[in-house]
Amino acid sequence: MKPILPVILSALVAIAGCTIQSPSEKETPNLAQALMSATWIDLSHDFDEDAVYWPTNVPFKKDTSFYGINDKGFFYASFIFTAEEHGGTHFDAPLHFNGDGKTVEQIPLEQLMGPGVVVDVSEKALANRDYLISAEDLLAWENLYGQIPDGAILLLHTGYAQFWPDPLTYTGTTLKGPEAVAHLRFPGLSPEAAQWLVDNRDISAVGLDTPSIDYGQSTEFMAHRILLGHQLTVYENLNKLDQLPPSGSFIIALPMKIKGGSGAPLRIIAMTQ
Repeated sequence: MKPILPVILSALVAIAGCTIQSPSEKETPNLAQALMSATWIDLSHDFDEDAVYWPTNVPFKKDTSFYGINDKGFFYASFIFTAEEHGGTHFDAPLHFNGDGKTVEQIPLEQLMGPGVVVDVSEKALANRDYLISAEDLLAWENLYGQIPDGAILLLHTGYAQFWPDPLTYTGTTLKGPEAVAHLRFPGLSPEAAQWLVDNRDISAVGLDTPSIDYGQSTEFMAHRILLGHQLTVYENLNKLDQLPPSGSFIIALPMKIKGGSGAPLRIIAMTQ
C-alpha cells in the first residue's frame, strides 16, 4: 500500500476549509479549530442487547458489577460486557479470513483513516435482498466523481441501516444458531468487484451497512477472502451512510485494540464540511 499521509493531510485541510501556509507567513492556520467546526457524524450503532450479531456468534450482553452508593458513601458504577468480536458495528482484521493476515493491533493508524468514498446502491439493494454490488457500480461512481483515491475508505450504502435492529428486515431471518445461516438475505459486495478493487485501486478498507461484506446467501465468503487476503480491512453494520456525500468526507475508524484479535467493536466517525 502506498503512503497516504499526504492524502490524509490534504483531505483534512480541504474538508476543514483552511489552507496550509509556510512558517514565514504571519498567520498560521488553526487546524484544530477548523476541525472542531466541521460536521462530525457517528457511523456506529449502539452496543446493547438488541445489537445484531451473526446467528452463530456470541451476542452482546451487559451485566452490572456495581451500581449505587458504595460503602464509602459515594456513587459508583461499573458494568461487565461479553460479546464475540464480529457483531454490531465492527471491524474485520485480515486475520479473520487470512491465516497470514495482520491482527487488530497490527493495523497501522494510517490504514484506519482516509478520504471517504460513498457508493449508493440503495435503490438496487432495497429492490433485491440478494443484490451483489458490482465493479460496474464502482465504475459508475468514478464516472461521476473521478477515480477512487489512494488510501480511500470505500463505503457501500445499501439502505439496510434503516432496518436496524429488527432481525427479520435487516438480516432476513429471526432464527438463531447454525440453522439460521441458510436463511440470511441481505446484499453484499460481489467477489468480482472485490477482485477488481485489489487489482486496480489502492484503498485502505471497505465498509457497508449490512451484517457482512459478503451477501447473506454466500457460503464461500469470497469477498472477505479476497479483501482480507490482500491485507485490507472491512467494516460491517455501519449506520447513517445516507448522511454522507459521495465524496469529500474524511473517515476515522478506530477498533478496540484487541491484541491478536481477528476483529473488534468499532467506533467509526466521518467528518464533512
